Amino acid sequence: MVSNGGGSIVLFNEYHHTIESGVGMMILVTGGARSGKSRHAEALIGDSSQVLYIATSQILDDEMAARIEHHRQGRPAHWRTVERWQHLDELIHADINPHEAVLLECVTTMVTNLLFDYGGDKDPDEWDYQAMEQAINAEIQSLIAACQRCPAKVVLVTNEVGMGIVPESRLARHFRDIAGRVNQQLAAAANEVWLVVSGIGVKIK
Repeated sequence: MVSNGGGSIVLFNEYHHTIESGVGMMILVTGGARSGKSRHAEALIGDSSQVLYIATSQILDDEMAARIEHHRQGRPAHWRTVERWQHLDELIHADINPHEAVLLECVTTMVTNLLFDYGGDKDPDEWDYQAMEQAINAEIQSLIAACQRCPAKVVLVTNEVGMGIVPESRLARHFRDIAGRVNQQLAAAANEVWLVVSGIGVKIK
């Protein structure tokens, strides 16, 4: 453990000391692309023998299939994987027993899928982003409620998407804003929040 004066910086080999049993805990792990947030989240699960892994990605091309397979090979073989990005509160309620921990990866991909699902065949320039965000918020609030009632440790992985330049397209700008506000809701509800930068996790809540 290394102190930076404001938060706690934890290296990978120290994760197992950061949380006790984690029963009933909701933990948010955020960071940029290739920041090490997935590895950090998996380490936070610790030695739990019964883990439900919720994958929100959809296989749309060969590159995505390769990414998903890479992540799958890096996870313990005994973890149970469910691929789903909608109504995740129902999944947590229905499938939590006998799992000791739940890992959801990732919230940002879930938001992306929800946006395009709600948008349907319309041009993104014609989408009602306000109505879409309201629908996404309802989904997120249901997820938060399920996590808070869940007797197991729940670790949610998300992306920090607002630290770069302002996106050029209307769709990208709305996506950035919606994803950022979703992260704020999750962070406010979580028992712990970790920011991962260059493979190092900093506990910010």
